[in-house]
Amino acid sequence: MYHIENLKHLDTGHFFLLAGPCVIENEDTPRFIAEQLSKLSDELKIPLVFKASYRKANRSRLDSFTGIGDETALKILEKIKQEFRLPIVTDIHTPQEATLAAGYADILQIPAFLCRQTELLVAAGETGQTINIKKGQFLAPEAMKFAAQKVIDAGNSRVILTERGTTFGYQDLIVDMRGIPLMKKTNLPVVLDVTHSLQQPNQTTGVTGGNPEMIETIAKAGIAAGVDGIFLETHPNPDQALSDGANMLHLDKLKELLKKLLAIHQALKEFSE
Repeated sequence: MYHIENLKHLDTGHFFLLAGPCVIENEDTPRFIAEQLSKLSDELKIPLVFKASYRKANRSRLDSFTGIGDETALKILEKIKQEFRLPIVTDIHTPQEATLAAGYADILQIPAFLCRQTELLVAAGETGQTINIKKGQFLAPEAMKFAAQKVIDAGNSRVILTERGTTFGYQDLIVDMRGIPLMKKTNLPVVLDVTHSLQQPNQTTGVTGGNPEMIETIAKAGIAAGVDGIFLETHPNPDQALSDGANMLHLDKLKELLKKLLAIHQALKEFSE
């Protein structure tokens, strides 16, 4: 169903997980996170894709951290992929980046702000990799079928749609769970991006805020609404993360959250049988 090769534990019937740090900050931190996530995936039998951006291109301020260099970061992702045998998802921002990133990543992610960029979607689709399209904060869930169709018309049916909240005023987002079944009508896998849905953008400091204490609530609601996958960013020291630390989940809290989500998922399966 998910068109992702070498995804461990896919036959368990659990939701899948896209997780990792916001961005590659160095070599040691993402490797440590990948090691811990891989252990959790094996223990809980949850299919895992390791997530990290190799470059951040949409920061609020010019002096914000954007990365350690494209090739350097992509090679770190490649090492993680090989060492832990994990598929990789990373963001792209231009058609030219699609070809570059496709040499390293199994899933190319289209940022929410760029989900209507036709040339980007077509270029991503032409790589043949799985394409994860995040729903724009400004877009109705029903409209995501048009973004998906651009990739499909480029000859690639390997598409995932991701909910990541809708703009609510100037400095907040809200998750409308009605969007999950609406997007599932496309017959494509639907993911809930828990941590970005809890961002508080457009702060007067120029640094995006967040509401991480609501991660468990939003994640539980997403599983109950029927998402196929959960996306979240996690870090061993969110306060020290160089990007999006304000809405990340502390790595130490992930196991208990996943166990609760598995319990909800199992209960729904039993109820429907």
